[in-house]
Amino acid sequence: MPIYDYKGLTPKGDTKAGIIDADSPREARIKLRAQNVLVTEIAARRMEGEKRKDGKTVSGADIRAAAAAKPLLQFKRTPRGKREVPTYTRQLATLLRAGIPLASAMSALIEQSQTPDLEAAFRDIRERITQGLSFAEALAYHPAYFDDLFVNMVKAGEASGNLDAVLERLAEYLQKQASIRNKVSAALAYPIVMMGIGVVIVIILMSFVVPKIMTIVAQSKQALPFTTRLLQTGSQFIADWWMVMLSSILGVVLLHRFLTRRPEYRYAVDKAKLKLPIVGDLIRKTAVSRFAVSMSTLLKSGVPVLEALNIVKDVVGNAVVQRVLDTVHDRIVEGTDISTPIKKSGVFPPVVGYMIAVGEQSGQLEDMLDRVATSYDEEVTITTEKVTSLLEPLIIVAMALVVGFIVIAIMQPILKISDISRVRK
Repeated sequence: MPIYDYKGLTPKGDTKAGIIDADSPREARIKLRAQNVLVTEIAARRMEGEKRKDGKTVSGADIRAAAAAKPLLQFKRTPRGKREVPTYTRQLATLLRAGIPLASAMSALIEQSQTPDLEAAFRDIRERITQGLSFAEALAYHPAYFDDLFVNMVKAGEASGNLDAVLERLAEYLQKQASIRNKVSAALAYPIVMMGIGVVIVIILMSFVVPKIMTIVAQSKQALPFTTRLLQTGSQFIADWWMVMLSSILGVVLLHRFLTRRPEYRYAVDKAKLKLPIVGDLIRKTAVSRFAVSMSTLLKSGVPVLEALNIVKDVVGNAVVQRVLDTVHDRIVEGTDISTPIKKSGVFPPVVGYMIAVGEQSGQLEDMLDRVATSYDEEVTITTEKVTSLLEPLIIVAMALVVGFIVIAIMQPILKISDISRVRK
């Protein structure tokens, strides 16, 4: 059944856009009218393999070009939609295990979806499946929601006939990764908020409060203490150059984002991150955890080792670890094992290399990687707690020192003026 993109108006006059299945544009308008939507624009979405008016076949390049030209056709990655993928993956696994055909299972997911972009992706996937594409091939058209790891695991599941089990494993993997990210984010949220509030308070004091007090102090025509002069200079600098400072910070951020596209720069930055005190250890353990759980999940799903390494290197989130995995890949092609280059890398902790070696020798590499992942998940949690327990007092002390300096610098001339006035009386 064709898929149509539409724009319309609700009874309240609000604009509405979305997609709908129908045999013809007329039927699509009738369906939308039944939903109290007055259609203003409607167009059929082209599918790969479809015949164009000039007799040529629509290709994947044509679809991508149309998506770039028409924002309505783009499948944008939305945070909410991305968070829902693990849940829908588990539901799809349950439906398939119950014997429901894949296309019908996708229809059930479409009816449940509350995110327009994700619903559009599901509809497109269902349509491609009914036209003869495999599930993995259909998923590959939506990399915003389904990355290479997801697609390759599904491909392996289809080849082995265990798609429901693979989807269940995928759901567990995605939820586990989301849980780790949430733990780290939640633990670091409080220190970051504290730091932000502290910076805002200092800026307000230096920009508004200090200048007014300095004006009153200057009227006394008394010699100012060194701390007060230093504070006055800093306040004046912020007042005069705040726009330049803000522009400089924005420029640095934009330059960093631009340079991040260069592999050499990204490698240098990620290498520096690993050398940071305390935080570097957390980044390393997080990367090791991602490597272990992703590799284990792929191998259990039947993905070959070399292909799994190519997928995992894009999951770990660190260019230094990616380069190590490239080296591991090359060494395996040359005939060596996985553990030897990992031990020599200097990036992975030695215990990881030895555990992988044991797994290779015993023929239980997937299970050993699972143990590594479980161990390092706990390490990530413990290290995160250590980082936050150290950051919180450091931030409090830093804020206290800055605010204390401001108070002392302000109070010194005021107390001096008060003493002079008392003496004169």
